[in-house]
Amino acid sequence: MALLPFRPSRSKRFEKLVQPHLEAMYRFAFRLAGQQQDAEDLVQDVVVKLYPRLEELEGIEQLRPWLNRVLYRHFIDQVRRRGRRADRPVSDVAEPDQQATFLDSYAADVPELAEQISAGRLKPVMDSVIQELDPDMRTLMLLHDVDGWSQEDIARVLEIPVGTVKSRVHRCRASLKKKLLERPELFQQAGRVEQ
Repeated sequence: MALLPFRPSRSKRFEKLVQPHLEAMYRFAFRLAGQQQDAEDLVQDVVVKLYPRLEELEGIEQLRPWLNRVLYRHFIDQVRRRGRRADRPVSDVAEPDQQATFLDSYAADVPELAEQISAGRLKPVMDSVIQELDPDMRTLMLLHDVDGWSQEDIARVLEIPVGTVKSRVHRCRASLKKKLLERPELFQQAGRVEQ
């Protein structure tokens, strides 16, 4: 058996493989965790866990979706262990133009919202309603409606069929609309609630 005298060290091979994906992993982790420190910790935890699995990583054709899947699973495991949700509202993790598009899409889909609610009143309530979602649904909404991920990409990361992504997005949107319509503070005008 011939030795490979010029084969790069294990750490260099790992770095070469993972380094190009770290920024995307961090952005994804930030969307999941909602805080810079938590996102950094999440990425670091995943990288540390993956280091011993270098040979497996080298055999993966599409590494980015695979890394996102690992990151997502690790995040969900942490949330379930801690029994808590992300601490930041969607308005803190989304760019202003993404927020406007996101909020407008809900207001436009529900005419009574579009007619009666200003974006200024909708935004804090929308943040609150999104925080009430379980972590899986909140992640799905952030990825699809805020970040603009395709249903196919989400299906690949979550390892579920595209049809399941479609039905979950639909179900989550319906739930958000219902919750928004149940918020009387949105419909208060001059001190009274619209009936």
